[in-house]
Amino acid sequence: MTQPFELPHFYMPYPARLNPHVDEARAHSTQWARSMGMLEGSGVWEQHDLDAHDYGLLCAYTHPDCDGPALSLVTDWYVWVFFFDDHFLEAFKRTQDRAAGKAHLDRLPRFMPLDLATPVPEPENPVEAGLADLWARTVPSMSLDWRRRFAVATEHLLNESLWELSNINEGRIANPVEYIEMRRKVGGAPWSAGLVEYATAEVPDRVAASRPLRVLMETFSDAVHLRNDLFSYQREVEQEGELSNGVLVLETFFGCTTQQAADAVNDVLTSRLHQFEHTAVTEVPALALEKGLTPDEVAAVAAYTQGLQHWQSGGHEWHTKSSRYMNKGVRSRERPLGLPGTGTSAADVRALLADAGAPRLRAYTHVPFQQVGPSLIPDFHMPYQVELSPHLDGARDRLTPWMWRTGMLQEGVWDEDKLAAADLPLCAAGLDPDATPEALDLSSQWLAWGTYGDDYYPLVFGGRRDLAGARVHTERLSACMPLDGEEPPLPADAMERGLIDLWARTTAAMTPEQRASLRAAVDAMTESWLWELSNQTQNRVPDPVDYLEMRRATFGADLTKNLCRMGHGPEVPPEVYRSGPVRALENAAIDYAMLVNDIFSYQKEIQYEGEFHNAVLVVQNFFGCDYPTALGVVHDLTTQRMEQFQHVAAHELPVIYADFELSEEARAIMDSYVADLENYMSGILNWHRGCHRYGAQDLARRVHGFVPDLAMSVPVPAAAPSRRAVTVAS
Repeated sequence: MTQPFELPHFYMPYPARLNPHVDEARAHSTQWARSMGMLEGSGVWEQHDLDAHDYGLLCAYTHPDCDGPALSLVTDWYVWVFFFDDHFLEAFKRTQDRAAGKAHLDRLPRFMPLDLATPVPEPENPVEAGLADLWARTVPSMSLDWRRRFAVATEHLLNESLWELSNINEGRIANPVEYIEMRRKVGGAPWSAGLVEYATAEVPDRVAASRPLRVLMETFSDAVHLRNDLFSYQREVEQEGELSNGVLVLETFFGCTTQQAADAVNDVLTSRLHQFEHTAVTEVPALALEKGLTPDEVAAVAAYTQGLQHWQSGGHEWHTKSSRYMNKGVRSRERPLGLPGTGTSAADVRALLADAGAPRLRAYTHVPFQQVGPSLIPDFHMPYQVELSPHLDGARDRLTPWMWRTGMLQEGVWDEDKLAAADLPLCAAGLDPDATPEALDLSSQWLAWGTYGDDYYPLVFGGRRDLAGARVHTERLSACMPLDGEEPPLPADAMERGLIDLWARTTAAMTPEQRASLRAAVDAMTESWLWELSNQTQNRVPDPVDYLEMRRATFGADLTKNLCRMGHGPEVPPEVYRSGPVRALENAAIDYAMLVNDIFSYQKEIQYEGEFHNAVLVVQNFFGCDYPTALGVVHDLTTQRMEQFQHVAAHELPVIYADFELSEEARAIMDSYVADLENYMSGILNWHRGCHRYGAQDLARRVHGFVPDLAMSVPVPAAAPSRRAVTVAS
């Protein structure tokens, strides 16, 4: 059969090595699969299917250093997960029977009890039998923390198959951002990372959720999945009718040829591997120092990181040899005979230099403060009518005195002209058109505080490359948000003074859980500003996927969601908010708003501020294209994120309501939350059009240097609490 495109040159600097226990794993997995009922009579596989796929070879390549019993157990897990995938295809995707598929998935978590003393149901099919057996054999040697993480990854892998099934039912192809996020769960690479821990060393739980470890796992996941998409396009798209394939997603989004889409997928794959390496050599060592990891913990993280590298090279090698995929013309990266300790990449110097060449270097060669001219503003897709609070004028009048009282107009970062140009009450009035005057004041002040901080960090700390000072400042801001009624520290500057005031008024009537969630959201935003400073110090334009995900934090997305949800009461179970469709709805709304901000702020950030964190610039840098082309890509993405928001609200939320059997009151609360997110998008777009923060004439008029000074100590009066949405403008 003719391949639909020529497989690209893959970046793979790590040589693949083969575990010497490969034959033992092959024999064991065959016997195990038969004992679980996965072969003859299953209606899914025969012996020749298992032999042809050769999962023993996959695991021997991806786990080259573990012993024979560990390799056999890991191989059994992969036999199970691929059988699950093929079984789900035959039983539910081909029949498009979502109800039966959901019932099947709902039973599976019961076979993964954290305490092995907990009884499990009697297995009713090979998938259940295999999971019960594997769980009982695996978890005794692993910590409770690992069990929780691995159980969650397994549930995501299973449950998000419904997302794929829903897309097949609707004939819908995901947009690129949506696809990357959902593919991590459906594709199972986070699950694979858990098995890497089993085969190498457990990651210390106190850093498992940190950004560096999360990025290692996510970049590993993305690279594994995108590589698989290239090899499996023919089988999935042409033979099985799958719509969840990265090549098809980019082919549809860009309207390009299959070959062009395949090359673009490979570019993203390469960029994710570069991000993995960057994180491993810069952020992980810094994390070890910051958290005071012991030598054993450092060694465990290093072994885990190397294990992820082995998986990349080994997974690639398996794809080149497995009959499951198209692999004609692909280059092997297995360690060649006669060159001990090196791989094909090292032997082919020209290919290695090409891999490390222009795309990687381009990220570090951007020249800041380039003259780019006025921002080009396209016609945005906005189906929702903006509404403004009738108390807008009063909020404008009251914001300036509050800013003076906190000291944010005395430090040299902002003055009254900048504050008036930003017109943040206009944004607040669109976000919450039904707000009382007190609530609108508090929302305006949160906006002002966050936007001021977003300007403060790069100007005060970035200009002098003071990452240490920025980290201390960030830690002090976190201390300004006490959880249990303790006294906050005496404020040392205007940001601390403003946050102490906002925190006391906002959390006055909150539960401890709500306060903890809100504090974590503010921490996520302020810590993301440290990430921006790190890139600024390195003169580095970030990777596109990393940028989009971190931009949500720099934009105050978690803070927005927390404040907005808290205004709707407790009737909605937290599991609903954690569900895939609700998170997809929120992320689509947030991405729309932040990309609108990047489009409007392009000249301000690139020409006047020397910024590296703008979606248009990131696209320019990644594709090596000009400004209008990059703008077109970002604009198209705003449209697709809006269309995804509408799709989720209309088609996926009703299914969630039914799945969770929500009461009428809970459904009304969720409908109100959707309306809040609609106001969020329309209000932010209206604010960008109406304020004077981004226009070319306004920017030229305000060009002058700032010399930050010490904040004045000014008392802050009390005010009424509120719980409305806030976001941060760049």
